[in-house]
Amino acid sequence: MNETSTPHRPIQALSDQLISQIAAGEVVERPSAVVKELLENALDAGSSSIQIRLEEGGVKRIAISDNGRGIPADQLPLAVARHATSKIASLTELENVATLGFRGEALASIASVALLTLTTRTAEAPHAWQIENGKISPASGAQGTTVDVQDLYYNTPARRKFLKSEQTEFGHCAEVVRRIALARPDVTFSLSHNGRAVDHWNVSAIDKRSAHILGEAFANARLPLDESAGPLRLHGFVGLPTASKGRADAQFFYVNGRFVRDKLLTHAVRAAYQDVLHGDRYPSYVLALDLDPALVDVNVHPSKIEVRFRDSRAVHQFVFHAVNRALAQTSATAFGTVPAPATAMAPQLNGAINTTNAANTTSNGRMPWLSGEQTTFGAQFSPQPLGQSGYGYDYAPQHTAQTGVAQSLQNYGALFARDQNNENRTGNSTPIGGTELPADEHPLGFALAQLHGVYVLAQNSKGLVLVDMHAAHERILYEQLKNALDANSMPVQPMLIPVTFYADGVEVGTAEEHQATLQALGFDIAAISPTTLAVRSVPALLKNADAQSLARDVLREVREFGGSRVLIDRRNELLGTLACHTAVRANRSLTVIEMNALLRQMEQTERADQCNHGRPTWVQLGLNDLDKMFLRGQ
Repeated sequence: MNETSTPHRPIQALSDQLISQIAAGEVVERPSAVVKELLENALDAGSSSIQIRLEEGGVKRIAISDNGRGIPADQLPLAVARHATSKIASLTELENVATLGFRGEALASIASVALLTLTTRTAEAPHAWQIENGKISPASGAQGTTVDVQDLYYNTPARRKFLKSEQTEFGHCAEVVRRIALARPDVTFSLSHNGRAVDHWNVSAIDKRSAHILGEAFANARLPLDESAGPLRLHGFVGLPTASKGRADAQFFYVNGRFVRDKLLTHAVRAAYQDVLHGDRYPSYVLALDLDPALVDVNVHPSKIEVRFRDSRAVHQFVFHAVNRALAQTSATAFGTVPAPATAMAPQLNGAINTTNAANTTSNGRMPWLSGEQTTFGAQFSPQPLGQSGYGYDYAPQHTAQTGVAQSLQNYGALFARDQNNENRTGNSTPIGGTELPADEHPLGFALAQLHGVYVLAQNSKGLVLVDMHAAHERILYEQLKNALDANSMPVQPMLIPVTFYADGVEVGTAEEHQATLQALGFDIAAISPTTLAVRSVPALLKNADAQSLARDVLREVREFGGSRVLIDRRNELLGTLACHTAVRANRSLTVIEMNALLRQMEQTERADQCNHGRPTWVQLGLNDLDKMFLRGQ
């Protein structure tokens, strides 16, 4: 076997050129890295307008011009020298750095692997100055700086071979511009490629800038967020679960204005969405975390895309709870608009919706359907008797008790007292009794019929509402189970006759070993023989489900993950499974009373706009949408 031996050489200092080229390997990974460094310098210079011109994906040319402060002529040699900067001067300033760029190596590294020309002018200078190949000369130009980088890697051809196609490299450059433009809506950005204008963003508010960059689909399905706690502030927008994507390409997180891909922050946001998003979907968001620079180290990665927090656990919990609270506002009452991205309007945050409305509780503080008094779905969702407007509307039971899906038009006319003037489409929904309600009091309106045993059709002031009754009921039950478990007060329904079933030795052992966990979940499962288990009680919310199926599911989870983990890490998955057992099934015929009670409960339930997997539970079809379908007014 042939061996190649490295020649023995004495230790010697590397040349400045080689040092810069080695540093360029970290700083100038590809053209987009050049764009990032130059844009950060432009923003640090106080620019309000920046133009980015690219040729051949940035490989042939990257020219970035700004209207910032400019660089005095006598400082130009230092501007392109290694580790020379105006942004920090001591370790204390490094630990409290508030600028985007601060290492003082970007321009030197770029100049070592490309042809760099820097033209700049300060407000006090009579004309601009230019530096190229170390030579300074007078030039023409307005206040600000233009950095012109040509023929990237011209002197390191091996590096150039690793670059991708022109379109791929341009795509990376454009993504960098988008990220930075999102963080700075107070700055105008223009991007062109091969002489063709690609993007232009004028100064605007963050809601308009994010809508422009991320598109109308995100703009129509996002929740505003702005929370503070001590030195921390999180603000921006989180996308509704119904606006999730198959790729994580619409996730933008900024720390003190710097775009980051930090595992801790990504995990915190993902954990907040866990309750409303299927595992193979990715949420969309634009979030900015502001905090004291002393509490975060931005110098832990060559490209400064990762950060390290002094108190990572506190930051994680703050971000998780802030996003979680924002997502909890997805109820019809909170927005009064459709959650689906296709026709949604920008929501307004109106505060948390308390799912345990005092008017809907019994004397012992429990909700009526937790008291063990009802045994059917219809009873669970029946409204208060006339005059006891617990749900805020009055239905006369004698008029509606027998009203199902296949009812005559006359019955529905009597139910809803339709306005005789069909052209008056802006009026309020009118329930039985003729009591007119404000349009926003019941955003989901009032039920008209049931479609194929799956969907509830309702009318509100905007038009037609379609509700997936199983998904909606599943979310309601799931939220009730979570609330009860969080309060350590899971209501229990004893079985009049215990349900027994055959169980193998593992199931029997699991039931005996994890009695405390099962009781916390509202189950009493006991072994009455080596091969038989008896279910003596179940959670009251699940009393209508098959007790044997419930018991097997909960035993399987406890056996696989352990008691403590089921109650903490796997809690939501288990409760979602249990809720699915009891949720009203497809092809179940509901009365109008039952359908309306479901709508009212949806309006009072957090996260009711989507099921546990992130699918919408209801969709709005406005009158304008319906008119377009039937070509009215055309």
